[in-house]
Amino acid sequence: MIDRESPKEIAILGAPIEIGASQMGTLMGPDALRTAGLLTLLESLDFAVADYGNLSVNGVAPLNDIPPDNAKHYREIQRWIGAISARAYEMSRTGAIPIFLGGDHSLTMGSVNGVARHCRETGRELFVMWLDAHADYNTPATTITGNMHGMSAAFLCGEEGLDGLLGDEPRAPIDSSHLELFGTRSIDKAEKELVKLRRISVADMRKIDEFGVSVLIRRVIEKVKAVNGVLHLSFDVDFLDPDVAPGVGTTVPGGATYREAHLIMELLHDSGIVHSLDIVELNPFLDERGRTARSVVELIGSLFGQQITDRLTPTNAI
Repeated sequence: MIDRESPKEIAILGAPIEIGASQMGTLMGPDALRTAGLLTLLESLDFAVADYGNLSVNGVAPLNDIPPDNAKHYREIQRWIGAISARAYEMSRTGAIPIFLGGDHSLTMGSVNGVARHCRETGRELFVMWLDAHADYNTPATTITGNMHGMSAAFLCGEEGLDGLLGDEPRAPIDSSHLELFGTRSIDKAEKELVKLRRISVADMRKIDEFGVSVLIRRVIEKVKAVNGVLHLSFDVDFLDPDVAPGVGTTVPGGATYREAHLIMELLHDSGIVHSLDIVELNPFLDERGRTARSVVELIGSLFGQQITDRLTPTNAI
């Protein structure tokens, strides 16, 4: 179990949003993960799984703030983010581990915001691990493409430019020191300067090659545990090497191997710090007979305790 002091309950919500990215197809991601056996696997690990289906924003009224320049599909994405944030907050309050199935990475502006609201109420510090080929730390002022999935991490850290995105939904930004970029290998020039200015922790692929994932992941775990914090894992499928996961719209060569990714998930499971999760950017339209979806489900199995042989962990070794 991820957090051994919490009930073994999981709440799943699909967020089939695709307009935050340039490549269409991620709206099929939630159902592809279900088809690949995600719920069955979690239930086999003795979790009680509540699937709330796929969120819809039909009937959600648009807001009347002035859309920022250089933020494509802002108005429609705004409807999604407000709705996701509200549901994420409600799901967190149930005590279950919320899992959000994407959808492109813009959904995280809502999912993490809702989780962060709940953490503030319970007095826990929230950290976010960004498993992603990209930093996603652009703002409307720095972005080259205007695609909002590339602004999600910046929004979560309270950067300016999307200030009216949530409307009346309370905004709960995290401190930039609580963001952990992991597996980064593609970053825009202005974005890179902003990440450096904010002193955000970046474990790029050079650092992973040099130190290995176990050393770097344990550093994050120690950082979170030092303040009795909790971790939201934002898992962008393009974190994986395209040879492992071809079903994404923004492939970048040189990503994590299948084995490295499993080790990350196993170490995070053993740590007991992960309290929420989103899986984003899976594009079944670009996949090869569901290979990427199946690989992702296997990795989530490791995150939730699936293992070939019983191992002593820091908790059960005592």
